[in-house]
Amino acid sequence: MLESGKLRALLVLEDGSVYPGRAFAGEGEVLGEVVFNTGMSGYQEILTDPSYKGQIVAMTYPLIGNTGINPEDMESAGIHLEGFVVREYEDYPSNWRCRETLQAFLERHGKLGVEGIDTRALTRKIRITGAMRGILSTKTADVAQLLEQVRAYPGLVGRDLVKEVTSSKPYLWKDGAPRAMPAPGAAPKAKRRVVVLDCGVKYNILRNLEARDCEVLVLPASATAEEILAWKPAGVLLSNGPGDPSALPAIVAAVRGLLGKVPIFGICLGHQILGQAVGGKTEKLKFGHHGINQPVRNCASGKVEITSQNHGFVVVPESLPEGQKSIQDNLNDCTSEGLNYPKLKAFSVQHHPEAAPGPHEAAHLFDEFVALMETGRMG
Repeated sequence: MLESGKLRALLVLEDGSVYPGRAFAGEGEVLGEVVFNTGMSGYQEILTDPSYKGQIVAMTYPLIGNTGINPEDMESAGIHLEGFVVREYEDYPSNWRCRETLQAFLERHGKLGVEGIDTRALTRKIRITGAMRGILSTKTADVAQLLEQVRAYPGLVGRDLVKEVTSSKPYLWKDGAPRAMPAPGAAPKAKRRVVVLDCGVKYNILRNLEARDCEVLVLPASATAEEILAWKPAGVLLSNGPGDPSALPAIVAAVRGLLGKVPIFGICLGHQILGQAVGGKTEKLKFGHHGINQPVRNCASGKVEITSQNHGFVVVPESLPEGQKSIQDNLNDCTSEGLNYPKLKAFSVQHHPEAAPGPHEAAHLFDEFVALMETGRMG
């Protein structure tokens, strides 16, 4: 226990690096892949993004908690990351929308928050060495014991984490919230019906679709192609989600059964699933893209957009069969950020056009999806 009354905490990485801090929320011990997020704002959206399942997230911005928590910025019903690391926690938020402190929010969801970590040194370590397994603990200061635990942890590669975050049953998204599904065979009550395959979907994806006069039906990731097509959708959206895309053969098979039968739009993990469904492969990045400042270039126009991103795996363009068309790439590391399959009426992007958090420059991609559903062509 420190003089401040806060519990001592340690972050230990698999290479033996040790970062001392103190718990500002919760107590205990959690394991996960340690990544950093470069966003200066949007910590609530990060906490509630299901794509962070299995990860300990460190924020590079030094002061976190100053705007509190509000009901409007939730991206799911709860917190999905394993642990939250910041340089300095602000106990007294100041924002007119604030309804709860970050500390109370984390503790209500049983999550560990640690401050006082040298996040600059931690970020530099990950940037040079790559994302690593780590353990965050208030239970013991025995580094040898913690190191043994973290080295026994399997990490994210080869693990299906989608099954841990997908919805347990189908639902209709209407008026900004989940509702009861329509009766089977019922006609859409909006201009077009979109089935969203929930691999860990963020609410802002659903909000963007509803704002474009879509009836939004959300199905669990276990849905088959037949179950999806039974709803007679005008289009299918493959959502974001956590973990290794190569560990999802059943989802890939379901999407393969949709190809050429209905327009498809994939986002983040959905992009990786679509890439595999057409015959491509994915690979793990050294430290991933996690932030709201990733520059993406449109391959046709040369226009650059600043995007929100959260992923540790990418599609390997060279592994794809002929017929695909690269539509976007990342200016930082030249990785694939978007692919188009014109003959299949399908396209996907690696980044998050729904933002939350992040800039809104890529929101036009939802309009592209609407155009694809209406005319069979993008734009």
